[in-house]
Amino acid sequence: MTAPALTRAVAVRRGTWLTWATIAYNGLEAVLAIGAGIVAGSIALVGFGLDSVVEVSSSVAGLWRLRADAAPADRARAEQLALRVIGVSFLVLAVYVCWDASLALWRREAPSESLLGIALACGSLIVMPMLARAKRRVAAQLSSRALTAEAKQTELCTYLSAILLAGLLLNAALGWWWADPVAALVMVPIIGWEGAQAVRGRTVCADCCAPVA
Repeated sequence: MTAPALTRAVAVRRGTWLTWATIAYNGLEAVLAIGAGIVAGSIALVGFGLDSVVEVSSSVAGLWRLRADAAPADRARAEQLALRVIGVSFLVLAVYVCWDASLALWRREAPSESLLGIALACGSLIVMPMLARAKRRVAAQLSSRALTAEAKQTELCTYLSAILLAGLLLNAALGWWWADPVAALVMVPIIGWEGAQAVRGRTVCADCCAPVA
C-alpha cells in the first residue's frame, strides 16, 4: 500500500470510529431529549431530540460514504447520495420544528421546567464541538463534501444546544413560557439553510475542497 493510500485508509478508520461515536451519543441524546420534552411539554426539547434522530440518519449515510471509499466509482456515487440524504433530513426537521413551535405559540402552551433538558444541553455543548472538529479534519483529508456536511451537522448541534439551553433557562428562571417555542423557531433557518445547501450538492467546503479522487 502506497503512502497516500495508507494515509487515506487511516483517515477512513478514524472517520468510522468518530461516526459510530456520534451515532451512540445522538441515539442516547434523542431518547432523553424527546422523553424529557414530552414530559415537560417543551417543543424545543422535542425538536432537539428529533434533530438527534436526523443526525443519526445522517451519520449512517456518512458511514456508507466511508465504507465506499476504497473504490473510486462507488465513492463518487456514495458521495452524492449521502450528501442529498443529509440535506433532505435537515429540511424535514426544519418543517417539523417550524410547525410545532408556531402551534405552541398560537395555543400559548407553557412548558414545565426540565432539569434533565438543561443538563443534556450543557453536555452537548461540551461533546459536540470536539466531535465536529475531529470529523472536519477527516473530511478534509478525504476531500469529501458529504462528510463535511455530516461534520457540519454535528457542529450545528452545538448551536442548537446553546439555543435550547437559553430557552430552557429563561423559562425556568423567569417563567417566560414563550422562550421555548421562540428558541425552537430560531433553530429553523439554521437547519433549513444547511439542508438546502446539502441538497444542492454544496457545503461549507464546496468551493475549496479538492475533487474526490
